[in-house]
Amino acid sequence: MHLSGTVASGLGRAQKFMAQPHYQDQFRAMLGRTAWPGTLNVHVHGDDLVRYMALRQRAGLDTLDADDLLREQARNVDVAGIEAHRVRGFLRDGVSFGGATAFLGRISVVDEEGVPCAVLIPDLTRHVDVVEIIADVFLREALQVQDGDAVFLALD
Repeated sequence: MHLSGTVASGLGRAQKFMAQPHYQDQFRAMLGRTAWPGTLNVHVHGDDLVRYMALRQRAGLDTLDADDLLREQARNVDVAGIEAHRVRGFLRDGVSFGGATAFLGRISVVDEEGVPCAVLIPDLTRHVDVVEIIADVFLREALQVQDGDAVFLALD
């Protein structure tokens, strides 16, 4: 599966979650290395949004925040061959850190091999049309991208 979109600024909240040792242990097992403590947000629309909604459905997320047509189109996208990796949540000092589902792939700009990454879909997210990407490097720097730049995702 392929997705494309544009780099967008986030709220800066992912860093708090991404830095947690419990998550980092799981990212190390999945990515082969610890993940950079933050995410790259990629805004998707059109057919890319439909494919992303299919991934959200595969992750078990309720997609009631999407319109009926989008949900129906997403149901028709075959994502069965894309392996889902479960990221377990945990409770620490009375604070709950939720789980997520990750899908491995590569992110790139035009005509480049790309950087190994994962699409991370938290169980609790407000994002409908924003894909959160994790990798073992600071993706904005590694890809030399800024807000509004196009990026491409190829999922395994």
